[in-house]
Amino acid sequence: MKSKRSRRAVFLVGFMGAGKNHVGRALARQLGWGFVDLDRRVQARQGRSIGRVFRESGEAAFRKAETAELKALLQEPRRSRGTVVALGGGVPAVAANRRLLRGALTVFLEVPVGRLWERCRADRRRRPLVTSEASFRRLYRARRGHYRAATLRLAAGDHSPQELAARIAQWLEHEPGTGPQEKP
Repeated sequence: MKSKRSRRAVFLVGFMGAGKNHVGRALARQLGWGFVDLDRRVQARQGRSIGRVFRESGEAAFRKAETAELKALLQEPRRSRGTVVALGGGVPAVAANRRLLRGALTVFLEVPVGRLWERCRADRRRRPLVTSEASFRRLYRARRGHYRAATLRLAAGDHSPQELAARIAQWLEHEPGTGPQEKP
């Protein structure tokens, strides 16, 4: 039976502040894989920060650039080692991105919205969609259903990135069912 590792890519999804980059880097180190932060790729291609893209071009332009970068990433030749990809919080909310990720191994890092707000509220300059707690919670509720469609859902609020990476790596060693799996 083929291992999930044969897919050679794991995509981390979740709301802003969930720790996708920290967990992604830890998982990549643990597996000996590469790590890609999709937001950083967008910034590099745009030559400006996400905040600047939002201010100067608007959210729609950012989402279009994000989709283009995801498509480019998925079309790159397969690497000899796998890749862990941290996706921006809005990626799964865009239908084109969901189509691009269909069949991919996705992991939802689920963190209570109150904890996410605490992590993000002081970082409004870097996070252009953090305008108020009420709008933050509305956006989380609007996206949560898309996140929950991930292959694996992990309660991530009380665990270190290293612990979460170890749990994902352990899960990758086994052949789980094809539907969404929930791990405590």
